[in-house]
Order: sequence, then C-alpha cells, then structure tokens
Amino acid sequence: MSATAPAPPAPASRPVVPPPGTWRLAVAGRSVLLERRAVLVVAVLSVLVLVAAAASLALGTARVALVDALPAALGHGEARDVLLVQRLRLPRVVAGLLVGGALGVAGVLLQTLARNRLATPDTVGLDDGATAFAVASVVAVPTSLLPSAAALVGAATAAALTLGLAGGAGRRGYRFLVVGLGVGAVLGAGTQLVLARAPVDAANLAFPWTVGSLSARSPLAVAVLGAGLAVALPAAVLLGRQLGVLRLADAVASGLGSRVRRVRLGVIATAVLGAGLSVAAAGPLGLVALLAPEIARKAAGPRAVPVVASALAGALVVVVADLLGRTAFAPVEVPVGIVTALVGGPYLLWLLLTTRTRRTL
Repeated sequence: MSATAPAPPAPASRPVVPPPGTWRLAVAGRSVLLERRAVLVVAVLSVLVLVAAAASLALGTARVALVDALPAALGHGEARDVLLVQRLRLPRVVAGLLVGGALGVAGVLLQTLARNRLATPDTVGLDDGATAFAVASVVAVPTSLLPSAAALVGAATAAALTLGLAGGAGRRGYRFLVVGLGVGAVLGAGTQLVLARAPVDAANLAFPWTVGSLSARSPLAVAVLGAGLAVALPAAVLLGRQLGVLRLADAVASGLGSRVRRVRLGVIATAVLGAGLSVAAAGPLGLVALLAPEIARKAAGPRAVPVVASALAGALVVVVADLLGRTAFAPVEVPVGIVTALVGGPYLLWLLLTTRTRRTL
C-alpha cells in the first residue's frame, strides 16, 4: 500500500494592518477605520463640554458648590441647591447642549456641501426663514407646538428658494451663498414687518423668537429638538462619509458609486431639521454654525468631515456663551445670541478678509 502524502498546511491569513494614523475596529465580522486624531478630538471635546456644563450649573448670581451641582441636578441635596440647579439652570444647559449640537451639525454639512466655509444656516437664509415663520405662527396662533413646526417649514422654504435661485449647491457654492444672503434679508424684513403690524401683546409674545436666548424656553420645543437631533446626528455621520467623496467633481463621485443628488438632498434635509428646530427652541444664535465647524476642523484635521466634533464644539460654544452672558455683567443678563455674535463677528470679518472667495473645503 502506498502512503498518502499529507495535505499541505493551509496558508495562514495575514493580519489586516490599518493605514497609519487609524485604528481598525472589528465587530461581528465587519470592520471600521477610525482616525486616531479624530477620536482624540472627540474625547477632549466631550470632557470640555462636561466641564462647561458643570460650571454652568454651579456658577451664577447665587453659586452652588461644584461637588453639589450634580447631586442637585438629580434632585438630591439642599432645597436651595435643588431649586437653583434642577429647576432654573439645568433646563437651559440642556437646551444649550442640544441647540449648539444641532447648529454645529447643520453648519459642517452646509459648509462641506457648498465647498465654502461661509455657507452656514445664518448666511444661506435658513435661520431667517425659521425665525420668520415661527414669529408669524406665534402672532397668528400662540400655541407651544406650532412654532417648532412653523420653524421647520420656514427653514425648508428658505432652503428651497436658495437652491432654486442659485441653481443648486456643490460647484456653485459661491452663488449659493450670495443668493442665500439675499433670501435671508428678505425673510428678515418679513419678520420685522410682522412684528411692526402685530398687536402689542402678540408682538411681545413673539419677540423672544427674534433674539437668541436660553431663558424660559418652551420645554416642548426643547424636547422636539432633542428628538430631531437624535435623528439628525446619525444621519449626518452617514452623510459625512459620502460628503468626503463629493469634494471631488460630480462625475468622479458618481464613478466611485456615490449617489450625488440623493446625498445633497439628504444634507439639505438634515441641515433644515437642525437649523429649524434650534431656532424654534432658542431663537437665532448667530455664527455658532460658523464657529463650531471651524473649531472641529482645525482640531481634527481636513481628512474627514468632523460631524461629531462639530456637534460637540457647537454645544461647547453655546454653553460657554450662555455662562458668560449670565455671569459677566450680573445681575444683568446678556442673551446668548448677543454673546455669540460678539465673539463670532470679528472672526467672520477676519475670515472674509483673509480667505479667498472661491476657496473650497
């Protein structure tokens, strides 16, 4: 009998080596590449947001010890601390986190889509449309839920007008920006006209929607914003991966398998959702959607679209600005929208003076 030759050993599978500067996360047979720098930036921003939130809970005209702020937020501790933290400060901190996160997401998506760092909900008319419709709804039918729905309709209307008149975004990003400024100016004038012709009581009731503030905002509007952000943030993360391809020419992006038109519509819808609901919850907060993506992009680097980092940076900017507005000139409170405009205005001027008009992202 002839002996059978042993079967050759199966070749050992080579371990998958991730590219330099990335981590490979394998779960259930699938793997995801994570950029180390982006992950570290998200971790650092998360810590800064927690520190800013804790400081905002503790500081004010009447101070609470930092170690007592968190238990008071949960309803434990002295009655005075619980009243200050849980009833007065915690709602506005939560509103600031949600509003800043929504504006950061909307800003980074629009900037990347239009390939222009100046394209934000402030500059392309989304905030003005949301404000105009929210004010009109308060003057007409003063209910707590209608401003949120009206703000969404207003932001969507502004986006449709801007896209239609500009012929789209993408390679026409500069035209998209200029047309958006015009649409926003018209809608802003409409807001002033509605307030001027409304009865005094109705105008006073609608005026808070024209000034960015976190004071005494509707809990229902904040809850609706939270639900909207829970939908918008995961969608923005998925769209951000596609937007990295859309930085190339449309023909190249289509050749790589990207559905250009569908991605652009998804970006606009997500930006409208974030901008509209944030205006309904806190009014227009100027330049947050410009500052947050800039902070995230400079920290995380230009390789990817920093959606999560922009959301965290926006939350950080709004919470810190609200804290400064409450404490810097106490007992006088400065609305958070004025603080963000004072900080973001000079930066916007510097950006306009030092950035080439057609510079892309």
